[in-house]
Amino acid sequence: MTVVLGVFLYALTQQDGIISRFAGAPSSTETSVFSAYANKQSDLQLGGRGVVKRVLPDDIEGRRHQKFILQVAPGQTVLVAHNIDIADRLPGLKKGETVEFYGEYEWTTQGGVLHWTHHDPSGRHSNGWLKYNGKTYQ
Repeated sequence: MTVVLGVFLYALTQQDGIISRFAGAPSSTETSVFSAYANKQSDLQLGGRGVVKRVLPDDIEGRRHQKFILQVAPGQTVLVAHNIDIADRLPGLKKGETVEFYGEYEWTTQGGVLHWTHHDPSGRHSNGWLKYNGKTYQ
């Protein structure tokens, strides 16, 4: 099976129910944002990359989140909600810049939300990250 994540291409093979990882794929549960959206799936660990379509104001209610919209494929966007109480913010983020990601995808009618783009201080959730301008934020 071939899975497209934004402009990333990962080759996955399945043998005896085990998915092998190639080309640096983040996990055996990965799938594309496009596929997750089309199938109305949530709670999936996804990795890939996209281009910033829009930078939104920070969410400052409760835990603070830096928010922006990534274009991950033609006609496919995802909202990134990056917890800046746990991880550093992506400084100077602008429209048109590329961000790599690994986090948890939640389906919405508007394309989905990617969160858990940081480490888990309690160690109970998969660690996520964002890569921007050569630096990893987790």
